[in-house]
Amino acid sequence: MGRSPTFGPDQRAAVLERHRTLKMAKSAHAYVRGNTAKFYEWLDGHPGGFPEGPAIWICGDCHIGNLGPLADADGRIAIQIRDLDQTVIGNPAFDLIRLGLSLATAARGSDLPGVVTALIIEHLVRGYVQGLDPAHDSAPPPQPDVVKVVRDRAFARKWEHMARERLDDVKPTIPLGQKFWALSEDEHNALTALFRELPVRDLILALNGRRAGYEVSLIDAAYWMKGCSSLGFLRYAVLLEINGAKEKKKLALVDLKEAVASVVPWAPGKQASADNGERVVAGARALSPNLGERMVAAQVLGKSVVMRELLPQDLKIEIDQFTREEAVLSAHYLAYVVGKAHGRQMDEQTREAWRREVSKHHASDLEAPSWLWSSVVALAGTHEVGYLDHCRRFSLTRAA
Repeated sequence: MGRSPTFGPDQRAAVLERHRTLKMAKSAHAYVRGNTAKFYEWLDGHPGGFPEGPAIWICGDCHIGNLGPLADADGRIAIQIRDLDQTVIGNPAFDLIRLGLSLATAARGSDLPGVVTALIIEHLVRGYVQGLDPAHDSAPPPQPDVVKVVRDRAFARKWEHMARERLDDVKPTIPLGQKFWALSEDEHNALTALFRELPVRDLILALNGRRAGYEVSLIDAAYWMKGCSSLGFLRYAVLLEINGAKEKKKLALVDLKEAVASVVPWAPGKQASADNGERVVAGARALSPNLGERMVAAQVLGKSVVMRELLPQDLKIEIDQFTREEAVLSAHYLAYVVGKAHGRQMDEQTREAWRREVSKHHASDLEAPSWLWSSVVALAGTHEVGYLDHCRRFSLTRAA
């Protein structure tokens, strides 16, 4: 583990913040994805501008990149919410507005006219309402090409694909460099101790179809510079080896991520566990079963973390450019996925009441409620201003 210099805490924080600033300056869509706090600051200043939905587990940061194919412990793949860092028991309207904002900024970044944004919001509501109703499970809406492509990739992927993508090689080491940094001695010792704990070892063995008689050993580990909103917090990649007396050794790549307090407002009286790792795992199990069953909360260096084994099928939906048709189909399908995640937590009466609220028509020729449209439009303007200010500060910092 001592193959390269180790960044001290102050140096690491500075490098991570510069990287985060650069990522958010790349586009307005990237700025929206990386600035969850600004989204909720705006919502906090507009109380009463949207309905109070039933108190359920919500994603809290429901943008396009946080949905994608996920495999369960048996290898079955489904499109679900893939990042639950901000999850709370809260208002499902927040997820709908945030997804609408993400789709709207992606459409504007693709130079699509404003009429397409209007169609996106209309189909967002249609897809979400369809997802709320369990009767539609057997007849989901058509998947757009951006989803089909990533889904087909997920079905074809094996460990070797993930190793070359994540680790640059299939050798059982984590290559230190731009993405992976050397650990301090305290970090190394803490991770070694973590993988001796029974709940952690049992999860790794269960996910790999193993039970008693197998050993889990840590081969390599590194600090992982990954993501955007998580930059500046603990993030580790850990390479494990699973040994059995009569079977070939198997490798597992584990992602450990610090769980920090959510910026999303809780529903009144609903705040759950004070431990942020347990909060994230509970939200994942409610919203994204394929992911939740592969996660466990733990403690590293006195901080709450969430651990999950990475599987080759776990991919995110990346959208660089939308066509008009793709934008509309994506809005419908992704909102359907979110509607399913919300609806499975509601009883029939609650689900029907929320469906009626979301479906309320405020004009004879429009299906989207006015609160959703006005929220997305206002947020798009606020984030555009924030993005340009961010870019100005970034350019002045670089010049200095």
